Amino acid sequence: MWELVEEDLESIAIGAGILGTGGGGNPYLGFLRAREAVRRVGKVTVIDPTEVVDQHQIVVSGGMGSPVVSYEKLPQGDEEANAVRALESHLGVRFDAIAPFEMGGGNSMAPLVVSAALDIPVVDGDGMGRAFPELQMITYLIYGGSAAPAALADERGNQVVLSEVTDAKWLERIARSVTIEMGGHAGLAGSPMDGAHCRRTIIPNTLRLAQRIGEAVLEARRNHWDPGAAVVSVTGGRRHLRGKVVDVERKTTKGFARGHLILEGIGDDAGRKIRIEFQNENLVVLEDGEPQVVVPDLITLVSTDRGEPLTTEMIRYGFRADVLAIPCPDLLKTPEALAVVGPRAFGYDVDFIPIS
Repeated sequence: MWELVEEDLESIAIGAGILGTGGGGNPYLGFLRAREAVRRVGKVTVIDPTEVVDQHQIVVSGGMGSPVVSYEKLPQGDEEANAVRALESHLGVRFDAIAPFEMGGGNSMAPLVVSAALDIPVVDGDGMGRAFPELQMITYLIYGGSAAPAALADERGNQVVLSEVTDAKWLERIARSVTIEMGGHAGLAGSPMDGAHCRRTIIPNTLRLAQRIGEAVLEARRNHWDPGAAVVSVTGGRRHLRGKVVDVERKTTKGFARGHLILEGIGDDAGRKIRIEFQNENLVVLEDGEPQVVVPDLITLVSTDRGEPLTTEMIRYGFRADVLAIPCPDLLKTPEALAVVGPRAFGYDVDFIPIS
C-alpha cells in the first residue's frame, strides 16, 4: 500500500502517456483532473494486487470514446464516478477497490479521480499494460471475467446500465453505440469481479511503472540527457527510429480515431521512412511495406527534446519524434490474449513476433 499525493501525478501522467501508445486520452488533461481530485482529499490510496483478498469486490473504471473527442469535449469530471455509482446501485454492493481499464494517457488517471470521489483505493495495475481501442481487449475479460453488467454515464447526467450482454464483443459494440450517442465520450464502469480474479488477471504494478518512466524523463530533462534513451532504460525495448512527421491522416469514425502517420528519419536514421497505422493507439510500424513492430508490443512516440508522449489526437506535421518499441507484458503474449489483441485482431495478416 502507498499513498499517492499531488507531487506524484506529473511523473505518472508522463509515464502513462508513454505506455498509452498514442491513445487513452490526453495525458495533460488527465493530469489536471487527477490533480484537482487529489487536492480535494489530500491523497489517494493505492494497493498492490497482492493485497487484494478473495472477498473484495472490484470494479473496473475508465473513460470510453475517441481520444480526439475527449480532447475537444472536456469532461464534467464525475462521469466515471457516476458510472461506478450506477453499477453499485444495480448490483446492490459497495465496491472495495478500483482497477484501471488501461495504462494509457488520461484514462490511467481517471481511476484516481474515482478513488478520490468514492473514498476507495486503486489497485496498482490495469487490464492492458498499455492502451487498446476496444473493451474486449482487457485481460480481466480475456481470462474469463464477466462482460456484464456494465454502466456508462455522461456529463449531462444520463446513465445507462447494460444488465446482460452475450459476450465481451457485444459489450464493446453496444457500449460504443451508447458512447457515440453521449457525444463520443463517456465514463464507464464494468467487469465487476472478486479479488481472486483480479489478482489472477491484472497486469501488476503499472502505476509504479508509469511513475518510474515519468521520473526518468524528468531527470533527463533536468540533466539535458536523451529522454528517449531514459524511457528505454526503464522499459527495455529499443528506439526504432528518430524522425520527422511528414504526413498525418486522421479521422474520427464509429467512435475511434483512425489513420496513419509517416515519418522520415533524421540524423543517423536519415534516408529511412516508416508508416505507423493507428486505431486510437499505434498498432503497426511498416518499413518498405513490411511490418517491423506489431501489436500487442508497444509503439510509442515521444518528442525528441522533452520526451513528451505524442498522442494520436495531437501529432502534427513537422513534429520530431523518437519512435520507441517496448515489449508488452507476458499476459498479452498467450494464445488466448493474441486471439483478441494480436495483429490479426486488427486486420493484419501477420504473426506476432516479439521485439528483441
